Amino acid sequence: MHQFAIKAAEASHCAQEQGKFWEMHDSMMADQNTLDALESHAESIHLDIAQFKTCLNTDKYADSVRRDMAKAGELGVNGTPSFVLARTDSEDPSRVKGLGLLRGAQPFSNFKQAIDQALADPEQ
Repeated sequence: MHQFAIKAAEASHCAQEQGKFWEMHDSMMADQNTLDALESHAESIHLDIAQFKTCLNTDKYADSVRRDMAKAGELGVNGTPSFVLARTDSEDPSRVKGLGLLRGAQPFSNFKQAIDQALADPEQ
């Protein structure tokens, strides 16, 4: 995990408060060398900067981000992108069963193979 990961994740939550999660995500991913300048990313997507700064500077989402990162680590997710394949539990539809984890940028064929395998095995 890089030194800006937690604040960048918090920034995406703060952007979501203004309905611009994906815009912030896309801005940060497009220029990952400037993750120390989150306010610039916020300005580039036309957020209310005062609201964004208040959100970010109060660590409003810090605990939530840390919990998510801890859970991801427990599941073996240690970088982005990572993709978890899962299926709804037939005995408890509110739960899912993990079927696999794809780490890193993968070609479509790897996703297709993993999904096809998961669909072919109804016991998973």
